[in-house]
Amino acid sequence: MATTGPPKFNPVRDIIAGTIMAATSVPQLVAYAQGVGYASWRGLATAGPPLFAWGLATGSPYMSCGVTSITALMAKADLDGESYVAEHGEEAYVNLVAAYSLWVGACSAILGLVGFGKLAGMVPTNVRKGFKWGCSIGVVASALPNGLFTKGSGELKAKVAESVFAGFVTFMKTNAPAATGAISVTNLFYAITHPGDWGMIAAPLFVVCTAFVMKGSKYLPKSFPPGTEVIIATALATIMSMKFDYPGNVVGEIPQLDPDAGLNLGPIKIPISLLNPKDLMEAPLVERFGGSYVTLIISASLFAAVNFLSIMGIASGFEAENGVKWSAPRELISQGVACITAGFCGSAPVSGSMSRSLVSRMAGTTSQMSCMVTALIWIYMMPYMS
Repeated sequence: MATTGPPKFNPVRDIIAGTIMAATSVPQLVAYAQGVGYASWRGLATAGPPLFAWGLATGSPYMSCGVTSITALMAKADLDGESYVAEHGEEAYVNLVAAYSLWVGACSAILGLVGFGKLAGMVPTNVRKGFKWGCSIGVVASALPNGLFTKGSGELKAKVAESVFAGFVTFMKTNAPAATGAISVTNLFYAITHPGDWGMIAAPLFVVCTAFVMKGSKYLPKSFPPGTEVIIATALATIMSMKFDYPGNVVGEIPQLDPDAGLNLGPIKIPISLLNPKDLMEAPLVERFGGSYVTLIISASLFAAVNFLSIMGIASGFEAENGVKWSAPRELISQGVACITAGFCGSAPVSGSMSRSLVSRMAGTTSQMSCMVTALIWIYMMPYMS
């Protein structure tokens, strides 16, 4: 693609692109919520405010942000989400994740102010590529159980616990609890080598939908906007789930929003649910890091730094292909603003999303207004999604 410079602002194109993004991103929001370890509907309920804050702060017309596969898996691993949910319940885990988002956001902003963005630009290209490959494996390991097995990751883990891999998994959990990736890869290996355990309906549905999303655009009319294949696959699978008593996991019922919840800005009512700051302050976050604030700060700073590698890759690509200049300190601070907003909404930390940013560009985005339109659609449609 030729270098052309920043696009000329066109509000109509931004509204159209923002609407397309709102529709095509829903499956990702649901999937990444599962990756974090809480209910799928929370991905929908918490996506709007952080993206709106990002739109106000970022300098990139194309870049979109939100919970990604990387941030979901890192948050769950850092907080040992599965064991925490099993011991304390999902509501307590949401408070814990949200509190961590606040710390990651604060560390992001501080790193941006002290000049870390420029330092991160010196990271070797091979390191960035290795990071992306590692995250890709993590994404596959997280997604396959929910795709191939009728009852998702819970069913897979139960089968692994009864297999020859049970001893290795127990050893790793006991002697190297931080090495969650080794357990995920073990589960992945079991999943792909035991097709006889796959769900008779879930697995074929997963394969067909994945193939259609990857290749379907070639067979659709050229006039259809980017991401149409995602909407079609999601709609058809949902209809099948409703009409034919699908036995696998589903998103589940979205709770009704409290009529009194939300923010009132004069005559404008914003239907978002914010967490109680007291609950965030009382979340036992420090205890998850050995009771040490130093360890917590280091972990949150490393999380922020790794997050920023994604933003760097996206922004550098747009600069090379479209001539869109970017500022490392500004984007790192934008990441901080979005993560802090995510924390108050009950979301995991957010970062730049490569796939959503590319679709945004393809859909004709001309400014940051596009992602703010997407955010407002998610926010104002949430009361009706239940």
